[in-house]
Amino acid sequence: MFNPTPRQLKAIKGLFFVAALLPFVRLLVFAFTDRLGANPIEFITRNTGDWTLYFLCITLALTPLRRLLNWNWLLRLRRMAGLFTFFHAVLHFTTFLWFDHFFDVAEMLKDVLKRPFITVGFVAFVLLIPLALTSTNGMVKRLGGRRWLWLHRTIYVIAPLTILHFWWMKAGKSDFAEPILFGAVIALLLGMRLYWKLQPAKAHPIKGRHTA
Repeated sequence: MFNPTPRQLKAIKGLFFVAALLPFVRLLVFAFTDRLGANPIEFITRNTGDWTLYFLCITLALTPLRRLLNWNWLLRLRRMAGLFTFFHAVLHFTTFLWFDHFFDVAEMLKDVLKRPFITVGFVAFVLLIPLALTSTNGMVKRLGGRRWLWLHRTIYVIAPLTILHFWWMKAGKSDFAEPILFGAVIALLLGMRLYWKLQPAKAHPIKGRHTA
């Protein structure tokens, strides 16, 4: 079993942070070197949306990996992964608000109510906000472990809504390959949690305060 020292864990977290920033750095480089293609807005929208899904999958995968590998230290990366999920979701939403509506919130809300795939995506984004705001140790203490845990289990609602948003967005082009792939990954990750949840208590050798 790999059990990193505090120094090794700090290095792992640093490498994870740098790696998680690379998609954003790449997007900036492409923007400043005129490499966003014929439709820059579509490129940015697709890129930020894809990376939101990638980090959502990474965040959901850390708990099953911790359990399968018996690497408890993986949970130390989960907060950072979740915040990068939110970071890319903010970029995705900002692209929509900025380039599609030029920061006209009233027009943006009309669009949200008019188009179901945007409605679902907007709801998922709004639900992510309290998770990001309560990600600190101070907020865990302020809310109490039980209430914090219940709040962060909202991710189990956010994940399917995100897939539905992606599915409906791709439906216009009859391109379902990626939504099916992401949906299968998230279904597997959530299914593993459900399976373990239904097992007898003795089947849970590792239990921590935050197991969402």
